Amino acid sequence: MVLSAWGCGGTDSPTIPVGDTDDIDPRPGIDAGTDGGTDAGTDAGTDAGADGGTDAGTDAGTDAGTDAGTDAGTDAGTDGGTDAGTVDPWPADPVTNYSDRYGIGRVQSVGVDLGKNIWVLDGDRVGVVRADTQKLVWMPGAAGQAGEGQSSTVICGGAAGRAYVGYNAPDLQQDPEYPGIHTNFIVTAKPCEVPVNEQTCYPFSSRRLQYYRQGDVDAVKLDGSGQVAFETHINQSRRANIDANGKPFIQTGPTVVDGVSLGIRNSNDHHFDEDRAMLSCASVLRGPNKGDVFFGTNHGVVRIRDLTYNAHRHPVWFDANGSQYAGYTYGLGIAPDGDVLIANEWNFGTVTPDTKMENWDDTTTPGINQQKVKSSYLQDLNSQSEFDYWRGFQQTTDGKYYLGSKSLGLWEMTILSSGNPYQKGTRIGADVGALDAINALASTNDGSLFIGTNAGGLYRLTPAKTLEKVTNVRGNKVLQLVYDGSGTSGMLLVLTSEGLTVLRGH
Repeated sequence: MVLSAWGCGGTDSPTIPVGDTDDIDPRPGIDAGTDGGTDAGTDAGTDAGADGGTDAGTDAGTDAGTDAGTDAGTDAGTDGGTDAGTVDPWPADPVTNYSDRYGIGRVQSVGVDLGKNIWVLDGDRVGVVRADTQKLVWMPGAAGQAGEGQSSTVICGGAAGRAYVGYNAPDLQQDPEYPGIHTNFIVTAKPCEVPVNEQTCYPFSSRRLQYYRQGDVDAVKLDGSGQVAFETHINQSRRANIDANGKPFIQTGPTVVDGVSLGIRNSNDHHFDEDRAMLSCASVLRGPNKGDVFFGTNHGVVRIRDLTYNAHRHPVWFDANGSQYAGYTYGLGIAPDGDVLIANEWNFGTVTPDTKMENWDDTTTPGINQQKVKSSYLQDLNSQSEFDYWRGFQQTTDGKYYLGSKSLGLWEMTILSSGNPYQKGTRIGADVGALDAINALASTNDGSLFIGTNAGGLYRLTPAKTLEKVTNVRGNKVLQLVYDGSGTSGMLLVLTSEGLTVLRGH
């Protein structure tokens, strides 16, 4: 049985610009986590449901996280106004070079939290320009995943004084010692375990258990002394479920096995480690879900609230043989009404996120996580099987949707119907060569769409739908756009290869 093209079953079914690979290495097997049995270590429930389609694992590229630029999205929520509890301490000038003013220099990723602190990521270094002192503070040394030598990708702010750092990890491949096992299934109980819908009891492997250590997300914070400190490696899942007697409960699963932190793994079955590489992130800075952070991964989108998470959901497509394809999620945004906008190498979709984080992977309950677009491609651009390389997905205040591709330009997307496999696409700015290669998009409160290009600097699509070059931002390669519209004067953080510039008033 093949379920919805969203999610992987359950009860409801690099920023350093080094250029990602376009190679495809199909990965056979079921779409992980879609087991019909008990998730060992959960709070006594079953992970009902199955996804009979194969997950070809063609997550567009084999080196996750090496794509220049991330679309951190806008901060949009449903309240649209000033967060009365937070004072905006930053310069009101229309343009300010923060790299020069605050000594940030060149960094790979930036973010802002609910307390207006500006977080920066530079390899294994995490820093923050504190809102209270306007001074840059760096963590004393590498910690968490960085302390183990792992490669960081992106950073996003959460609650006041907290940020989340994403890390890279390779896709898991077929294991010669475990022929036939799903590439992402990891045995966590001794002496052996039988995966759902299978007969073989695969033996426990300390070697394979170490895969859980790779990638995922660390939380960092400002401590009581005003310094940056490692808080924790995110490993606590939360998922709404129903037991055999129809009673609701929260499925959690184990966090540590044999001293190994499981990190982020599928919420419906901890054995499946699919969301490994964090490629993009988007902070929710206003509205009912403010403080939440969404991470785009090599397999879908993970939602984090405080120090817990729910994984995952994704737009996918199926070929004639029923094989399922889910691309790397680089295009991630938050719409003005709070919808989560998701775009990967092939497809895009939207989700109106339930206010309960544990419902994020629920794809069947009426009224929860509604989708204006379930899983679609742009037929006006190319066929379903061809790559679109989406790197940005935004909605402007007039309700129009825009998608930006790393090699196929800027497109306006018009919804034909939510369940249609394709939507209407209209090319924007085809006569502007710089807009062929896009790394990031951001919509702002004044109705503008800002377009970060790979080699032509920053552009703006005005509310009147005219294109203009933004000339007062240093650097031609835009790596990331982050928008905080929660105050009276919006802040657009423009990170380029030359540093961080902030635009106000949009």
